Amino acid sequence: MNDAKGFNGMTTAPDDTVADPVADHVATLSAALHGPVRAKSRMIQEIRDGLTDTVEAHTRDGMPHDEAARLAVREFGTPEELVPSCQRELTIAQTRRTALSVTLTVPFLIACWHLIWSAGQGWQLHHTAQLLAVQLAAVAAVATLLAAAALAATGALARGLRTPERLPLAVAWAGTTAGVAMVVATLALAVLSPLATNWPLVTLAAMVTALSHGMVASSARACRRCARLPVT
Repeated sequence: MNDAKGFNGMTTAPDDTVADPVADHVATLSAALHGPVRAKSRMIQEIRDGLTDTVEAHTRDGMPHDEAARLAVREFGTPEELVPSCQRELTIAQTRRTALSVTLTVPFLIACWHLIWSAGQGWQLHHTAQLLAVQLAAVAAVATLLAAAALAATGALARGLRTPERLPLAVAWAGTTAGVAMVVATLALAVLSPLATNWPLVTLAAMVTALSHGMVASSARACRRCARLPVT
């Protein structure tokens, strides 16, 4: 076969670049889905493997590779057909991640608050600041209970049941509320604490608060985004 020649007479290779239907299909799905990175990567890999196995099965039957790839994609369904059910699974995974972050971090932070409070029982506390700290701790505790309930509602024991439609958004806002309560309550206790004698506890609480808030707030934002996406 003769090579094509450019305008300057130099030989150029023929263009063998052909779009891969499987790669395009997987890329479209990946761009449309949102959720925890590991869960999404695992889902996309399973879809890619399934498509690859289907293509190989068709080619063993004598079908050309390109045609086998297009047929495999049609058999799997269009991205528009697959995205809602896949997104539902990822939304549940993100809901569980947010609920778990709240359940693990808030109780530990409340324990830090309790240490500061116990160390300062003899202080002359301002009633308004004291009441604020207690109320914010209660808000964080309620958010933790809701997060624990969400873990139970989406866990193995509830696998056969449909997840309540508004649960992901409720967990997302519970995480946001808990994150704000963490910061404000720690600031209130820092004001109450005499820094000259109790600064180690306050510093510890501030460090734990910063880490906890970052973890919970980012997960809650991702959960809100997932909760607003259409699912089946």
